[in-house]
Amino acid sequence: MSRLLDDKMPFMEHLGELRTRIVRSLIAVLIALVIAFPASPYVLDFLSRPIVATGHQLVFVAVTEAFWTQMKVALFCALFLAAPAVLWQVWRFVEPGLHRHERRYAIPFVVVGSVMFIAGGAFSLLVVTPNAVAFLLSYARPGLQPMISIGAYIDFLLKFTLAFGAVFEVPLGMTLAARMGLVTPKALARNRKYAVLGAFIAAAILTPTPDVVNQSLMAGPIIVLYEIGIVCAKVFGRRAARATVGAA
Repeated sequence: MSRLLDDKMPFMEHLGELRTRIVRSLIAVLIALVIAFPASPYVLDFLSRPIVATGHQLVFVAVTEAFWTQMKVALFCALFLAAPAVLWQVWRFVEPGLHRHERRYAIPFVVVGSVMFIAGGAFSLLVVTPNAVAFLLSYARPGLQPMISIGAYIDFLLKFTLAFGAVFEVPLGMTLAARMGLVTPKALARNRKYAVLGAFIAAAILTPTPDVVNQSLMAGPIIVLYEIGIVCAKVFGRRAARATVGAA
């Protein structure tokens, strides 16, 4: 059973600590939002490039749509800017359930987690989304011309970017779960076939296109990240076990 479930802290104190970490994470996001908002028009232009590359233009069909879309883009940027602070709060929440020797991994957790989250978002924006947009707009023809709302397009884009950012955290989550005793590397390896199946199911649900190429662009990284997670769980699990024996 996870050490987080030990009776080191009453349940209400756990809830209070969780609330504190959530509030501090939100404060970090709000600060990042203030920083990101002036740059949001330029980011919006960058995000529009897959549409412009196909020879089409974005439109807005409501008076407030362009403004709120720019706010969404600013919030999107703020989430990536605040990722280190949010991950630090996650670490601080789970830290009481870790052994003393495990707490030295705080900085690697924050750095690796932030880099993987940003890498997942970049992979979506630079690889997956342009291919998906080109495929979907290929259905345009005389008598069927696209008129793409900027709000709908940005919602479509941000959903997949954040999803890929979260997916790229899989190795880190698996390693952390293994170190806490929630799972074992053997159990992860034994359930590999279910992970592969789940990856393709998730890709079929989340990707906007029915073609195999774009679904593989999502399922492939999930499978690779799962394998990396197994290796990390084995390596850091052994280190944790040796450190625990040494401390005893």
